[in-house]
Amino acid sequence: MSAEPMEIEIDTVRRLRVMGAGVRGARVVEAVLPAAPEEVWAVMGDLEGGFGRFQPDMRSVRVVRVDGDRVEALARSRYGLRARFHGVLRPGWCWLQSRFLIIGMAATAEPGGGTRVALTGGVRVPGRAAIVPFGARRELRQAMDRLAAELP
Repeated sequence: MSAEPMEIEIDTVRRLRVMGAGVRGARVVEAVLPAAPEEVWAVMGDLEGGFGRFQPDMRSVRVVRVDGDRVEALARSRYGLRARFHGVLRPGWCWLQSRFLIIGMAATAEPGGGTRVALTGGVRVPGRAAIVPFGARRELRQAMDRLAAELP
């Protein structure tokens, strides 16, 4: 008797936890925000607008190419540094990588109301699945606080 492969679907926050676990030094910060997932993602998924308002070190982001859920964007930090990101952006999920940075964001409905949000990211070690963890948790927590303040 052959066994059928079992298909298990995981939500976007659990997926971000898995991705973060696969990147040495990555920290994942989570919070439940008192807003509907659509309202939260309207800010988070707006790379050219809302994203820069809650990410502490982003001054501007310009999306230069979209192909389905694949996205390419140019970002400039508040310190003048530039990055070209490639990744995936879909409702409730974003994973972007540049040569030196990783950004991961996820949002999913929380049972009982609200939205569970998870953030990860930091300075990437080129050629390796690793992030320099210094200050990452503090910056992610600051981003989460700023995101909460952006919601209606």
